[in-house]
Amino acid sequence: MPSHEAVVVAVANQKGGVGKSTTAINLGAALAFQGERVLLVDLDPQGNTSSGLGIDRNALEYSVYDVLINDAAVEDAVEPTSVRDLFVVPATIELAGAEIELVSMFSRETQLARALKPTVGEYDFVFVDCPPSLGLLTINGLAAANEAIIPIQCEYYALEGVTQLMRNIELVKRNLNPQLEVEGVVLTMFDGRTTLASDVVRQVREHFGETTYRTVIPRTVRLSEAPSYGEPIEAYQPMSRGAIAYRELAREFRRRHGRA
Repeated sequence: MPSHEAVVVAVANQKGGVGKSTTAINLGAALAFQGERVLLVDLDPQGNTSSGLGIDRNALEYSVYDVLINDAAVEDAVEPTSVRDLFVVPATIELAGAEIELVSMFSRETQLARALKPTVGEYDFVFVDCPPSLGLLTINGLAAANEAIIPIQCEYYALEGVTQLMRNIELVKRNLNPQLEVEGVVLTMFDGRTTLASDVVRQVREHFGETTYRTVIPRTVRLSEAPSYGEPIEAYQPMSRGAIAYRELAREFRRRHGRA
């Protein structure tokens, strides 16, 4: 059991379909396979992180909704996954209403931060999968985190909206969470057959410099298939290009955190 406090990482980008849940699941799983104890917090009402890890969302007693709105303890909502040392606080469709319910609550932006406090010592890393918006749920994710990872897909308009996201991260840092930093940018859905993908990689590296991870995640069928089996790519197809890429990303992530 970790004796230190976990590093809490918000996986955020207000654009949908950029690989947020894929990155949260597969980076988290790769870290667990490499000996880290990892908790994923699914803050997206679509619940892709929960279903992608085989969680039956209809059979849950508690979910992240209860943690945010009903003062349930995080440990009561934690569910084990098929991967040893990888745990998840799942989301249900109820979370869609949480954005509205949070509006009238006291300290509405820091509900998640407060809820996580008693639990973070039990993990090495906590990843918060934020929804594709800049609303109160994402703000809760950023306010609870030490750092943010931004997945950016290697497609048209990749950097569109990122300026707004960076502005919001800066606002959260200034007003709610002084320790928040952008830890890294992960390039996802890379198709080496197109010039466009290589152009996007170059643009992102120019824009973010050293913050951008060297490891680039390829667009692969196996990565798309794995969630329907309720497994991370490392368990589903460990020799696939996607699994190899997330394994390498996890090594790079650990090196950045002095753990490799």
